[in-house]
Amino acid sequence: MRHGKTLQKQKGISLSGLLVWSVILILTAISGLRIAPAYIEFSTIQKNLTAIVKDTNSQNMDLNQIRLSFNRRAQIDNIKSINGQDIKINKENGRIVLSAEYTTKIPLIANLSLTIDFEPTSD
Repeated sequence: MRHGKTLQKQKGISLSGLLVWSVILILTAISGLRIAPAYIEFSTIQKNLTAIVKDTNSQNMDLNQIRLSFNRRAQIDNIKSINGQDIKINKENGRIVLSAEYTTKIPLIANLSLTIDFEPTSD
């Protein structure tokens, strides 16, 4: 018995395809959740450096006062990657520019980790 209808190709995703894409999506989400705090801390450091430079008294502060001001702000914002001693203080065109360099190592899976270099500035 032959049917007059031709078989149509099935559409959709198979169970194995669904599992593969689920694993990829979950691993990407976990990696993103582990990396996000490092970028949030970088943003906070950059915000604090900019706030110190924009402070009306910062142009008259000496180096130790600037570092102490950053340490106070870092304590409030729970910044652990750098402290006031890690800040580089330069003068460009008559204004103070603060910068820092630090590296963050983020463990991902077993002995696999991600190393990110950050360079926040007050510009």
